[in-house]
Amino acid sequence: MGYVDSEDLRITDRVYQVAGGDITDGADAAAFLLVLAEPVLIDTGAGRSIDQLLENIRAVGTDPADVKNVILTHNHIDHIGGAPYLKERYGARLIMHELDAAAVRSGDDRATAAGMYGVSFPPTAVDTTFAEEEHRLTIGNDTIVLLHTPGHTPGSISPYIDLEGRRILFAQDVHGPFMAAFGSDIHEWRQSMERLIALSPDILCEGHFGVYEPKDLAVAYIQGYIDRYARY
Repeated sequence: MGYVDSEDLRITDRVYQVAGGDITDGADAAAFLLVLAEPVLIDTGAGRSIDQLLENIRAVGTDPADVKNVILTHNHIDHIGGAPYLKERYGARLIMHELDAAAVRSGDDRATAAGMYGVSFPPTAVDTTFAEEEHRLTIGNDTIVLLHTPGHTPGSISPYIDLEGRRILFAQDVHGPFMAAFGSDIHEWRQSMERLIALSPDILCEGHFGVYEPKDLAVAYIQGYIDRYARY
């Protein structure tokens, strides 16, 4: 794909989408770069298009070598596939919830859904895990809150950050799906979605279906899935 104009990736002056959809390979979930005192990457795509992800990071004026913190929202290959490369080449620190970290550490192709994509995921060390309801990552004057939102997987998290007067929520797989192989729990998911609505996000960055703003559209997107699955 090659060079992409930074304006095509821009969500706000400090948040960019660098993978997913038409930006990289179709197998990639969305990945987002936060331009803070130290840049932070949320998810990595499935891995096949890692070169394009790196090119997109450069396009917004960030050296990939400076991205030392990589938040993984859950353990599925379309979100974590690029993580081993970033860790090996740049020494990136991987951060995720403890309940999903075991599959990453062991390279479990079933739990990571790698087998569904016809690939394998190599056993990969996770540097920082947490088991509490929320974990705070402070970078300079900014704090990213990693909120535990189980349902799609047991260790799914939804990071959010308040920047320039707006709350930006990265709720990657609001839509599911829910499968026994993933350890899904739709009842936990519903409670998690109610917590996300209570956050009253100004911008919702979802993992597969786009960016929603302003607040009423962001909340309506989440509520729409709650309504869709109401009978379960």
